[in-house]
Order: sequence, then structure tokens, then C-alpha cells
Amino acid sequence: MTEELTGRRIVVPETRELSQLLRMLEEHGADTVACPMIAIRDAPDPVPINAWLRRFAKGRCDDLVLMTGEGLRRLLGFARRIDLEPAVRVALAETRKITRGPKPVRALREIGLAADLPADQPTTEGVITALERHDLTGRRVAVQLYPANANERLLKFLEGAGAEADPVLPYVYASEVDDARVIAVIAEMAAGQIDAIAFTSAPQVRRFRDVARAFGREAELQQGLKRIVVAAVGPIVAAELDAMGVQVNVTPDNTFFMKPLVRELVAAFNEQEG
Repeated sequence: MTEELTGRRIVVPETRELSQLLRMLEEHGADTVACPMIAIRDAPDPVPINAWLRRFAKGRCDDLVLMTGEGLRRLLGFARRIDLEPAVRVALAETRKITRGPKPVRALREIGLAADLPADQPTTEGVITALERHDLTGRRVAVQLYPANANERLLKFLEGAGAEADPVLPYVYASEVDDARVIAVIAEMAAGQIDAIAFTSAPQVRRFRDVARAFGREAELQQGLKRIVVAAVGPIVAAELDAMGVQVNVTPDNTFFMKPLVRELVAAFNEQEG
């Protein structure tokens, strides 16, 4: 354990890997304020997902764009429940796999596969740039979407490139904490009782914004975020904050994981003290 963050109160609005991020920060001496914001659920209607899986298992797709690691895991879960997982795994091995960022790469690695065409940047534009280098005419491209992003930009690109897109949305977001908890954290930030907040997904940012808006606390949220160190795990989260007019103080340079995020937070506070 090190002491670089001793005395620093850091809000952690994580869900899937909350305990891991809390542990990392606490190992550096931080006083963490857990505020899990987003729960992930299977899409409520399995019918279109199961139909997509049956098409995919029959080898009808030439390419598969994986936008998130969670998406692949959820698709395999759906496949398992309809006794189609072995066939889907075979199809995955035979299909060209395009990945946005490190998380889908990691999910593929969990089942012994690798990305064939990783995007240079973990964004939709990065995926498009990677695909632009290849002739897509007549190819059927499966696209794993994620909540709150219908990704019309990618789907229109595929259409313009002569491909046939086959999108699927395997999961949805649900609020994990009640509004009162979010309001309490906003109040603490505005009162100067918080030193930093570490955002690890864009939906966390939107949840803060939506709750603040619903309860007339937008000015208080903006005030609070201006008073503290705002950390974003990567460019997608940073762009969401920028759209809210929030300055991002800390973000990893090129590896968008929690460990580099914690490392950059430590460096930022060391610089303040220096």
C-alpha cells in the first residue's frame, strides 16, 4: 500500500468492476465514495436477439463489429440458453472480427479468439477508419450495438460502402442507485467535500446529468465538477463530459483501463502538491 492519495475523497461511479476500482484507489490511501450508477441487464425481448444468433450461427455474416466486451458476453449468454453456443463459437472463429477498443479484445481472448481488425482508436470513427481500408462491397456485416447508441453513423457508412448491416442490441442499462444518492454526491462535490471523481463509462456521466436536470441541480453539478479533479478512463467518456461543458483533468494517454486511470490520478495529485 502507498500513501499518495491519503486524505483524498474520490467518488467512484462504477458498477461492473466497482470493488476492483475501489481497491486500487484505497491501496494508494484514498478515501473512496462508492456511487454505483449503472446496472446492466439482458435486453428484455430475446426474440430478435435469438433470431440474429441463428443467422450468425449459420455463417451468414462475413464480418462482426464488436463495440463492447459486454456485448459479446451477453450474446454468448443468449446463445447458451437456446443451445446454440457451440455453433455461435464456430461462426465467431470463422468470421472477421472488428473490435472497438480493448474490452471486446479481452472478451474474445476469454474464449480463445483474437481480433482480426482492431480499431486504431476506441471510437466509432476508429472502427470506420479501420473498415475503410477494406472493400466491403456485398459483405454482410453484423454489428453489436450498445445501449443509448443506435450508431447511425456506422450503419450509414456500411450502407454507403456497399455492405449489408445486421445490427443486434443484446443488453440495456438500468439505474442501480436511487436519485437521492446521486443528489447527495452532487451536494458533497459542490460543498468542497470531494477531491476527485473517476468516470469509467459515458452512461455514468449521463446519469449524473439526468438526475441533476430532473431535480434542478444542474448548476450545483457544474459547480461541483469545477471544484474537483475530473478523471475519464478514455476518449468516449471524455467526449461525454466535454459535451456537458466539463473540463477533464485526467485521462490515460493510450491504454484505457482502470489501472492507468488510477496511475494518472496519483500523478495529478502529486503534481498539485509539488
